[in-house]
Amino acid sequence: MPSPANYPSTPDGRYFVVKDRLWRMSNPDLDPAQRQALVNALMQARRQVGAAKKAADPEAERRARAAVDDAKRGLGERGPVWWNDGAPDFNRKLVANTPYAGWYAAL
Repeated sequence: MPSPANYPSTPDGRYFVVKDRLWRMSNPDLDPAQRQALVNALMQARRQVGAAKKAADPEAERRARAAVDDAKRGLGERGPVWWNDGAPDFNRKLVANTPYAGWYAAL
């Protein structure tokens, strides 16, 4: 996934947009050291996915993909939302099909 810094983010800071699709941002309330540890774990797991694919090892790939998912959940990019105002999650939805459609169209 590309860096959110290179793509427009919603006014509420919950998502960034890539190819007309919303992607959930990391939880901004994470402790910086915790965030860095999770990012490091994510990058290591992504490298392991690549190595497993290159080695044609489906079991290692499954474990590596699970590690990617764990890191992304820790960062708040997957799983339960990190905000607490009851707003629904639009992660991975087309922006045109969400309440952010007007904002995005005006960019």
